[in-house]
Amino acid sequence: MSKTTQFDAIVIGSGITGGWAAKELTEKGLKVLLLERGALVEHQKGYIHEFTPPWQAPNQGLPDRELDAHDYAVQSKIERGAYSWANRQYWINDRENPYEQVKPFRWHRTNVLGGRSLTWGRQSYRWGNDDFLANARDGHGNDWPIRYADLEPWYTHVEKFIGVSGQPEGLEHFPDGHYLPPMEMTALERALKERIEAKWRERRVTIGRVANLTVPHNGRGPCQNRNICNRGCSFGAYFSSLSSTLPAAQQTGRLTIRTDSVVEAIDIDPRTKKASGVRVIDAKSGERLTFKARIVFLCASTYGTLQVLLQSRSALHPNGIGNHSDQLGRHLIDHHGVAAFGEIKGFEDRNYKGRRPTGILIPRFRNVGGQDADADFTRGYGFQGGAMRDDWTNTAAMTDDFGADMKRNIARPGKWIAFLGAFGEQLPQAHNRVTLNDKKLGNFGLPQLSFDVAYGENERKMAVDAGKQAEQMLKAAGAERVQLIPVRTLPGVSIHEMGGARMGHNPAESVLNGHNQVHGVSNLFVTDGSAMASAGTVNPSLTYMALTVRAVDYAVAQFKAGKL
Repeated sequence: MSKTTQFDAIVIGSGITGGWAAKELTEKGLKVLLLERGALVEHQKGYIHEFTPPWQAPNQGLPDRELDAHDYAVQSKIERGAYSWANRQYWINDRENPYEQVKPFRWHRTNVLGGRSLTWGRQSYRWGNDDFLANARDGHGNDWPIRYADLEPWYTHVEKFIGVSGQPEGLEHFPDGHYLPPMEMTALERALKERIEAKWRERRVTIGRVANLTVPHNGRGPCQNRNICNRGCSFGAYFSSLSSTLPAAQQTGRLTIRTDSVVEAIDIDPRTKKASGVRVIDAKSGERLTFKARIVFLCASTYGTLQVLLQSRSALHPNGIGNHSDQLGRHLIDHHGVAAFGEIKGFEDRNYKGRRPTGILIPRFRNVGGQDADADFTRGYGFQGGAMRDDWTNTAAMTDDFGADMKRNIARPGKWIAFLGAFGEQLPQAHNRVTLNDKKLGNFGLPQLSFDVAYGENERKMAVDAGKQAEQMLKAAGAERVQLIPVRTLPGVSIHEMGGARMGHNPAESVLNGHNQVHGVSNLFVTDGSAMASAGTVNPSLTYMALTVRAVDYAVAQFKAGKL
């Protein structure tokens, strides 16, 4: 049985971009339905393990190998501890939601209200104009239909609301923003900054710009330096949909949230050629429902969005909405990398307080504004890293002592370790794509996504160069026993998923125009990572948010003018 309800706008997805779309649309006077495929999680009340100490944790906080292997085989492999016993309930069940890998690929996805805004790394950087010009300059990918100037006021709009702590640096290719006071570097990080900048004047070491509050902001409390953000934060000290954008939207009285709503397709009216509604499967009952609206914002995260577009097949769009030129699902991009570690002596009398939820960053310095003479690769990379002391767990694992001697040793601060991890730009390539496999059905009887994505020769050469530069910088800073280790070697691991519905001038080469509208479907907007035409070298989430609020501003103006 089908049910129909009318709204001004429907937002699909409740994560970083979906939350922003809901906030901006409702605050501009529209009646909005937000659809989330996952379960309800309430701010504060829903963070069930936020304050659970390890000694009270299930399995004493250790991984549940059987559960992880069967139900979370992909999610449990997330790097940097984003998945754990404390937030397993946020992540999707891989056994119930399979996907096809033509080549090895990691699809990391949550399944709750708020999405990955609950678990993201919160690194928040503006793109520079060089990032938007890159495709046009070197011929890889299609030209962006926008430039930095188009997004600059929207970056500011977002930063002022979410709260980003950081340090202005005055670099043209690494634009400054609107910042709360920065977090402090450790003693060794300050030394790294001094020593690296003294040797390489074109390089800058700065504290990570992070959406964690250093002072009270917009009714939210400051960071407690616990560094367990991915459990959820009752203080609201880091930006998430649950702590920030959705409450703001709810305060308008114009937001309806519907969880457990799996989007099957977007309907297109054959007469107007516009989106007319969204078909949904209730995840609990299996009931199929249809919701109507004059505007649709698709913000389901890159691959979720592509799945919806590909599934939305009709006489007008036989291969999926926006796929008239076979561009939908192509040019997938991510960040790849390599990391270097080393021990630095001479700081044994220095320590620090708390668990700061950010590190240091070295903005891109290779191929800036053009091709370096000694670079055998296109584009560039930046570094994120840090310097801290080993904790008792590493000391305990490496000592031969036991009893009182062991207790004495692990009670002392460990060695100072410095590390740098590269985030390299992947070139957009048409053969890196995702498609639907209609012969393999997943949950709810929907076709599985099939990933055929791999890093290429340019990425390999870039990673080699990044490893050499990281090693040189650490040694110049006094590091001993520097080791290189591979990281982010599989597409998807960085969780900086981009592309597939890229923006562009030409409908024959892109899916979206310069306002994030699907070519030929003027009331359908896509503003998550799938809209990206290139990858840049910094975390992309702030750009997604800026694109979203810019698109909403345009959409509402068109709506009120009667053009949508």
